[in-house]
Amino acid sequence: MKSFNGRVAAITGAASGMGRALALALAREGCHLALADKNSQGLEQTLALIKTSTLAPVTITTHVLDVSDRQAMQDWAARCVADHGQVNLIFNNAGVALSSTVEGVDYADLEWIVGINFWGVVHGTKAFLPHLKASGDGHVINTSSVFGLFAQPGMSGYNATKFAVRGFTEALRQELDLQRCGVSATCVHPGGIRTDICRSSRIDANMTGFLIHSEQQARADFEKLFITDADQAAKVILQGVRNNKRRVLIGRDAYFLDLLARCLPAAYQALVVFASKRMAPKQRTPVFETNDEPRL
Repeated sequence: MKSFNGRVAAITGAASGMGRALALALAREGCHLALADKNSQGLEQTLALIKTSTLAPVTITTHVLDVSDRQAMQDWAARCVADHGQVNLIFNNAGVALSSTVEGVDYADLEWIVGINFWGVVHGTKAFLPHLKASGDGHVINTSSVFGLFAQPGMSGYNATKFAVRGFTEALRQELDLQRCGVSATCVHPGGIRTDICRSSRIDANMTGFLIHSEQQARADFEKLFITDADQAAKVILQGVRNNKRRVLIGRDAYFLDLLARCLPAAYQALVVFASKRMAPKQRTPVFETNDEPRL
């Protein structure tokens, strides 16, 4: 797919971040849009931005839904075809983050992140794939993460979902190549992108004193790692679709961590443990014992 003009793209997580940036970039190229998110206010803001910054005559529909709801995703896919006549691209972009230890993570939180990050991608792919095939020229774009290539402590739920998206999408791409059906697939691995994911993430109390000083400080520190803006990320993703890439890395941090995992597929874990110890909160050691005698 070398041009998006006249095509129809469905985007989840379109209320902010990369989803909004993708919508704006595609609209400028004359692509019709079906936008979805749980955040109705954010969707309206995205719609308003497109209308004020795009001259191309494009049709835009919005839908408030939860990507973890299978039936809602199937209904939305059918609605997109009814409203637009066809669908050529599905961007399964919606995602959330969760910080917790494996031992301390609550099952409800695991179900929450798996429902959105993994099942949301599965629901979107399966709901739209028949329609993409019917269009004769389609593409599935699934958002994983650099942490679908490289694991880190305190993010087991997030790592698990993003590794799962990677495996799911790579298998899908191979099947589509074998079928020669006019549909392809790309897995996107962003590094730190300036989006709202940090503010909407869940940080378990068990992380305080283990890997972080406080939740507030952790969110501030995470924000500093977001070195690529969403508009640049959208540009890289769309170029990847044009080039029919299997994998798209976004940001120099993503390239670095991908290289590290390739060169040291097992040993990188020891490096992460070493770095985590240096950055973790330090336990204060008393200078004197309770009997007030110097400690040797």
